[in-house]
Amino acid sequence: MKQKLPMTSAILTNRFERRAFVLGMGQAGVGLLLATRLGYLAVAENAKYKAASESNRVNLSLIPPRRGWVLDRMGAPLASNRADFRVDVIPDRLVDPDATLATLTRLLGLTADKVGDIKDKLDKARGFQPIEVASNLDWDKFAAVSVRLPELPGVIPQRGYSRYYPTGAAVGHLVGYVGPASAEDYEQEHNPLLITPGFKIGKDGLEKHFEVRLRGVPGARRVEATASGRVVRDLGTREDVPGKPIQLTIHGGLQDYASRRLGLESGSVVVMDCQTGDVLAMVSMPSYDPNSFSDGIGRIEWKMLAEDDHVPLRNKVLRGLYPPGSTVKPMVALSFLEAGLSPDASTSCAGGLRVGNRVFHCWNHHGHGTVNMAKGIYQSCDVYFYHFAQQIGMDTIAAMMRRLGLGQEFPMPYPGQSYGTVPDPAWKLRKYKKEWAIYDTVNATIGQGYMLVNPLQQAVMASRMASGMKLMPRLLLDPHPPRPESMGFRQEHLDYIHAAMNEVVNGRGTAGKARLPIDGVQMAGKTGTAQVVGLNIGNGKGGQWKHRDHGHFICFAPFDKPRYACAVVIEHGGGSGAAYPVARDVMTYLFDQGKALAVLEEFEKQWGGNVQQRMAAKYATYAAQYGERAPAAPDDEQASEVVAQDNQPVPEPSTPQTDAASPAPEPEPDSVAAPAPAAAANGSAAASSPTPASAPAPAPGH
Repeated sequence: MKQKLPMTSAILTNRFERRAFVLGMGQAGVGLLLATRLGYLAVAENAKYKAASESNRVNLSLIPPRRGWVLDRMGAPLASNRADFRVDVIPDRLVDPDATLATLTRLLGLTADKVGDIKDKLDKARGFQPIEVASNLDWDKFAAVSVRLPELPGVIPQRGYSRYYPTGAAVGHLVGYVGPASAEDYEQEHNPLLITPGFKIGKDGLEKHFEVRLRGVPGARRVEATASGRVVRDLGTREDVPGKPIQLTIHGGLQDYASRRLGLESGSVVVMDCQTGDVLAMVSMPSYDPNSFSDGIGRIEWKMLAEDDHVPLRNKVLRGLYPPGSTVKPMVALSFLEAGLSPDASTSCAGGLRVGNRVFHCWNHHGHGTVNMAKGIYQSCDVYFYHFAQQIGMDTIAAMMRRLGLGQEFPMPYPGQSYGTVPDPAWKLRKYKKEWAIYDTVNATIGQGYMLVNPLQQAVMASRMASGMKLMPRLLLDPHPPRPESMGFRQEHLDYIHAAMNEVVNGRGTAGKARLPIDGVQMAGKTGTAQVVGLNIGNGKGGQWKHRDHGHFICFAPFDKPRYACAVVIEHGGGSGAAYPVARDVMTYLFDQGKALAVLEEFEKQWGGNVQQRMAAKYATYAAQYGERAPAAPDDEQASEVVAQDNQPVPEPSTPQTDAASPAPEPEPDSVAAPAPAAAANGSAAASSPTPASAPAPAPGH
């Protein structure tokens, strides 16, 4: 057995030194690693940590850019920006939402329904989405919130610019509106600007279509702040770059006048320049106020819009579809002329026309006697068109309809136009697998049956018949517009149609009360009444609003040197008698604004004020009745879905029609019309229509 060596001091010293050496080497290694790491952080990572340190001291915030203005043809703003004091909240920064909202309610004087709207938005909002509490604040309220910021985490008072629409609802469907970016918008762009408090993007209309052009470039602000967020000093500001403006062909004064002149009716007005195709007015009423939509639609206003049977969320100009009624008759007559029919060819109207075993009635059951083409137009005789349409054929008539713009979708900066239906034998066979029948021609000839058009198409039709040029509706102003090409019509044919339409207003026609109160200016036009329900339900003139006939009127002036064309549609107005007074006053505005405004002011006294005043009164009534009990307004996505639903086009019949539509009654010739000039008994308007003394001065902005 091996004997253990005695422990000596030398052995202990040796062991101690070895262990000390190992420990020392370990400590040296750790020190070396620490030194290396410190050197790496101090040298290689210097820029990174310097920036991080700076960010703890310096806050960088984006400044939302001012949107480009939307201007009318004279440079007046249809959509602008105004200086604004506002208060927003960021949901994910709120510590106690209820307490914060209670404090803001006291400081800002918020109403109960407004508080309810804010709570609804807080419930639906994503954490990053700023929610507007109040805008357009005076300095005292803004300052009252600003000094309490330490006790109001998540509250963002801002000084900036907000979108402003000076004429409100008059441009709702024309310009559109702006609103906060949605989660989907952010996912598409991943742009931090979209979640910057106060920033809004285009949500509808031109605001949405021209978003890239109107948006601009954001500015930035650097401030030194404490750990608690208190600003110590400004370190610098980079100004934003405003978006680029867009200038429209719209005549702002005319747009506002037409929207006001529609009054309590549900309808649309389109006015075009017969030389360029410029759209001077494009009005759909009732409408929504884009100022309210841009601030975030509240429960009271949403309830007002949702319960309005006049469908204020529908753009009736582009998405409303209607049977055009007798407004197609001048166009049908032009197709007859181009096909070789003599304008003197006549037929006898005794109140109806027998075809086979059926009698197709005229709107005037007493009959019109002997009727040639001119009388067929200015007396709106259905039998004349029944008779000669059978000879000419629907294919020829339909080709003229398409040539003049019906059934077309025009290159306008709006999505989802409804282009309607121009029926012909091939269309019916393709859609219903049925052969064309005589009653189909009869229906189409009087603008009923399968025929559907929108008001813009009617305005294009009127402008092309007036000018003989292939005008395309234009909304962006071009100081040097291209000259439109000729439609190829014979001038004598156009002159004949113009004279007959002039007789509608200024002679023996159905719209004598549409005569312009302007010396030397005569307007040509054509009335149209489109049935909504069968005669077994109502006569279309009274009863329930939704059962009344639609009223149409197309026109142009001056009749012998056309400069402006107009189309008016009044939904359920009871017939064309509701449409042509609106057209008369709108066209009067282009030649004498004073006379037109005097008429409008008298109407507005009866209607309860202008558009803004009536909407404000209605809002007050709803707020008093419902208050915060009104249902919550939808969020942006839900509201868009409702708007899309309201803009669905009128569907074509799911099954083919099997009978002729009864013609809707047209107005009898106005007894107040001036005596007709001497003419032959058959009413040749080409020979008898008066000629204006002189052409008018052009409208402002031309």
